[in-house]
Amino acid sequence: MWRREFAQYNAGIFQKDLLAGLTVAAVALPLALAFGVASGADAAAGLVTAVLSGILIGFLGGAPYQISGPTGAMSAILIVLATRYGLEGVWLAGLLAGVMILALGIFRLGRVVALIPSPVISGFTSGIAVIIAFGQIDNFLGIKTPAAENVVEKLAIYAESGLAPNWTAVAVALVVMATMILWPRFAWGKRVPGSLVGIVLATLLVVLAGWEVPTIGAIPRSILLEQRLRLTAVPWQELGNLIVPAMSIAALGSIESLLCGAVAGNMTGVRMFTSIELIAQGIGNIIIPFFGGVPATAAIARTSVNVKSGGVTRLVSVIHGLVILGAALLFGGLIGRVPLAALAGVLMVTAWRMNEWHAIHFFFGRRLKHAMLAFSLTLIATVLLDLTQAILIGFGISTLVFMSQISNLSIVRQPVDAARLGSKGQGFVHPAYPVTVYYLSGPLFFAAARKLVEDVEGQDVAQATLILSMRGVPLLDATGIEVLRELWHRQQRGGGDLLLTSMDQRVESLLRRGGLLDELGPSRLFWSADKAILSLGGKLGWETAVPDTALPKDNILTTQTIEPFADRAES
Repeated sequence: MWRREFAQYNAGIFQKDLLAGLTVAAVALPLALAFGVASGADAAAGLVTAVLSGILIGFLGGAPYQISGPTGAMSAILIVLATRYGLEGVWLAGLLAGVMILALGIFRLGRVVALIPSPVISGFTSGIAVIIAFGQIDNFLGIKTPAAENVVEKLAIYAESGLAPNWTAVAVALVVMATMILWPRFAWGKRVPGSLVGIVLATLLVVLAGWEVPTIGAIPRSILLEQRLRLTAVPWQELGNLIVPAMSIAALGSIESLLCGAVAGNMTGVRMFTSIELIAQGIGNIIIPFFGGVPATAAIARTSVNVKSGGVTRLVSVIHGLVILGAALLFGGLIGRVPLAALAGVLMVTAWRMNEWHAIHFFFGRRLKHAMLAFSLTLIATVLLDLTQAILIGFGISTLVFMSQISNLSIVRQPVDAARLGSKGQGFVHPAYPVTVYYLSGPLFFAAARKLVEDVEGQDVAQATLILSMRGVPLLDATGIEVLRELWHRQQRGGGDLLLTSMDQRVESLLRRGGLLDELGPSRLFWSADKAILSLGGKLGWETAVPDTALPKDNILTTQTIEPFADRAES
């Protein structure tokens, strides 16, 4: 993969990578500061994460365009962990999550993430946006209130303590927000990110005006932070409590990374190697806590900037990491004077933009009930509960939606018209009992199998011959087998009969293993419904079908080869 990527590398391509790396770094720097603070750590932790993930994950990743670092979605999980268990809990959970992601990559389980429906992901993302916005109210208003584990608790704290805003901080945040919104309209908006411009303007305003507002504080001139995970001080007693949060971090990191790869892959036409990407994400998140950083994942916004800036290889990610490292080492003093309110403004706009508005409009504009329900429930669960529970609920909703969709078994009931067959040269049919063909389409799983029983029970067909055309049934489970057996026994008790036709090889194998085909016998199994119908002439007292030469050539019904399904000599 790397050899092919760099096979024709030259100075021209390096120039493109360098310019793209500088552009991505300009976008990533303010976000790294903001997400470090939003994670419950500090701005320095965000910088360390951006540097290490850019260099390590970017170099080892499964695609040349991926840019990883701290993200808003991840910070929403981490702030809860930091509140409960402190930074040691965040680091240990990040380490465990890295091991889990690494295992997903090694065992090639990345495709499991694709099973999560897009409404669940959109609802989860919108819920995270709400959490990020509420989490920045303190910095936005320039106040300090007790930490809370969810939005409801935070609202209760505000209601109890009241709000006394620092209007200077509010003004700083509004300056940044206005800059981020208006800057893209200018010519330079595509080259220099509005978030960086807004932070610079806000910082200059605070310094020149002498305003008293909380700032980031000192930035260490080292990539190895004083506060970091140490093997001699790992809080092993909390290991059991951190397993589920680590699973949430691993799930979110995998989802974001693979979604980012899918989006960028569509933009570039270059496929991402899923397993390699997950292995890289796992390795990066195992190492980062030992430097004091927070869990990282691929970021769609920064990756999109890379693609649009003309980046060609994975060196863009490495360059962006080195540029951020250089900025931290050379300008750490200036960065430390950035107001927290400025970062709050960045995060407020970022939270708004995180929402997948096109998807939300599609779900609700088209009134897609399943999508609307999944989106709304996931959003509410994300906001009201902690994100670990929300992810579990999201998986549950995914399962319920899937079950609902596969339960849509299509049943078309078609009584055999004896007179019509006779008029087409099929012989005059005088059956002792009616014959009905059921055309089934869809998986015959437990959620749908009962629908077939209910339909049959609603018809007076106990003495009829039922022909089940299984051509549209790709799969069935144990319940489906038992339902077919129940129909067979029901027809036996009523004096009727049951024939099966047009079975898929997998369906036939399952029915044979379930013992139903042995009960029915080969005389009740046919390749098609028309052969089953014609085979009934003698059984039901019909007149013998006319020779094949008398049949219309375009008619699918034929008297040729009406042998049972079990005889494969004619196949």
